[in-house]
Amino acid sequence: MLDLEVVPERSLGNEQWEFTLGMPLAQAVAILQKHCRIIKNVQVLYSEQSPLSHDLILNLTQDGIKLLFDAFNQRFNTGLDVIEVYDLTKVILKYCGMHFNSQAIAPTIEQIDQSLGPNFAHGLASLQIPHGATVKCMYSYSGNSLQDTKAPVMPLSCFLGNVYAENVDVLRDGTGPPGLRLRLLAAGCGPGLLADANMRVFERSVHFGDSCQDVLSMLGSPHKVFYKSEDKMKIHSPSPHKQAPSKCNDYFYNYFNLGVDVLFDANTHKVKKFVLHTNYPGRYNFNIYHRCEFKIPLAIKKENAGGQSEPCMTHSKWENILEPLGHMWRNLLSCTAWRKNLVENGAYLWVMQNNQIASVTLYGPQAELP
Repeated sequence: MLDLEVVPERSLGNEQWEFTLGMPLAQAVAILQKHCRIIKNVQVLYSEQSPLSHDLILNLTQDGIKLLFDAFNQRFNTGLDVIEVYDLTKVILKYCGMHFNSQAIAPTIEQIDQSLGPNFAHGLASLQIPHGATVKCMYSYSGNSLQDTKAPVMPLSCFLGNVYAENVDVLRDGTGPPGLRLRLLAAGCGPGLLADANMRVFERSVHFGDSCQDVLSMLGSPHKVFYKSEDKMKIHSPSPHKQAPSKCNDYFYNYFNLGVDVLFDANTHKVKKFVLHTNYPGRYNFNIYHRCEFKIPLAIKKENAGGQSEPCMTHSKWENILEPLGHMWRNLLSCTAWRKNLVENGAYLWVMQNNQIASVTLYGPQAELP
């Protein structure tokens, strides 16, 4: 049975790990994976058809604990939203080293009021509740009420020396997106504006045609370098020499915390593609990447609309993206058999069955379609 310290409006944990309000989903999952021999039988609950309308929940069934994440935005302003202990018989709880719930101590109103104080117990002892009544569940959240709660900004303790992307803007010119502008957050001292105590905000831009050294200087070292496999379709080529394996393959820089992949050409070592990930549950690569909060200005001119365009964002649905493209594009793309759809020159969207965007591939003029 877990023996956990409660810090009201902040966290639940012990000496080895801690679930903190505002914590990114990926870090909570990493804790569960690391301590899988102790924390067992974890369920991941989400809405498959409408993933943004319901919380994403990590249910620790063996320990009677639920971690609720706002599915709309999995980190920073809405990371870990609520910590719920729904079965106090499965866990031992203490505050400031003093137990108020265990096999020997019943979590009565008087006991909680004595241990946590009337402020944290929200004056329950002042209500007309029978003496000795026990508490059946407990919520930890930030705010005045459970209905209006919002997770705090990601705590500095959760950065762990990493850099995260607050948002990513796709930069465009007349021929397509020349690159990305990333607004990055980091903890500690260094260059950049101080958005909060010891939190730095700074911007970096990467472009098509940048060398791998340019990208390293802007974004730092990637979490992983992945080399593409040989193109299996070359066997169908009429040219025999194309059947010979290449001496080198294109390679990705995977930036998991940014939700971004950068593809380099094997011969020139220049950027040829960017891949932006939305990290929706149900995808094969869910929780590998942090969600990339991107914004793409769709340069599709509508008739009699004065050249207006509609932005494509992380939470945009496919039918809403089709709306500004015009009648011809809607008919063409709606009939596409694959669940990947070309929006316009330079952007390629992979769409899930629920019409949410799974990922966006941005490619330069010399890059082949995915």
